[in-house]
Amino acid sequence: MKIADLGDVRLHYRIDGDPSGAPIVFANSLGTDLRLWDPVLPHLPEGLRIIRFDKRGHGLSSCPPGPYSMGALVRDTEKLLDLLEVKDAMFVGLSIGGMIAQGLAVKRLDLVRAMVLSNTAAKMGTKEMWEDRLNTVKREGIEALADPIMERWFGRDFRATAELELWRNMLVRQPAEGYAGCCAAIAGTDFYTPTSGLRLPTLGIAGSEDGASPPDLVRETVDLIHGSKFELIRRAGHLPCVEKPEDYTALLATFLKETGHV
Repeated sequence: MKIADLGDVRLHYRIDGDPSGAPIVFANSLGTDLRLWDPVLPHLPEGLRIIRFDKRGHGLSSCPPGPYSMGALVRDTEKLLDLLEVKDAMFVGLSIGGMIAQGLAVKRLDLVRAMVLSNTAAKMGTKEMWEDRLNTVKREGIEALADPIMERWFGRDFRATAELELWRNMLVRQPAEGYAGCCAAIAGTDFYTPTSGLRLPTLGIAGSEDGASPPDLVRETVDLIHGSKFELIRRAGHLPCVEKPEDYTALLATFLKETGHV
């Protein structure tokens, strides 16, 4: 385990693959830790420096008092990549991780050569919706929201498997303060204007059964970026990297080749 001390927060991160390879950075969703990407790692092309991390308030990273801003989450990621001397990375962001990807690309294009916006959007939900969710978490804990979240995260097929319990447990064991803090960050984010000014290779990925970021919402955001591509993974929900890891990684591998990253 490795911890990056960034001053106001300490981020848990992990590096796999080739230490001198082309960097690919994965940023996970609300309520998950870096293990979200475990299913895709065996299927990635060789020769990559694979960087994963737990955002503030999640996993083994520290949990500063909330609420958080998206600017703080972007700044955490920026500091971590600077510490690791990363440049020109392929950045794969899912859900809130995709919002971090957009913010980072706008701020530091030297860090992001290309990006994958997975199950995400320039703006997700309404401020009132997120405030209601964070208030529920503060009052009753994440457990109160766990079952409806599973319905948004996963398609029908996956919800019928025993593996669902693993991901439900991951969700409810996240710090409530960190989860609520990140809800506040999403509530305050609207990246439509800055994202529409981006010009870098971009792949959008959506799940056909995603109840958190429906395909049309993902496509609308990806279409803001000239020359972007959009792919739909069928019979998958909000976390297609878990439900359909081979399909998901095949899309990543093709995009890596197209952008000259492998």
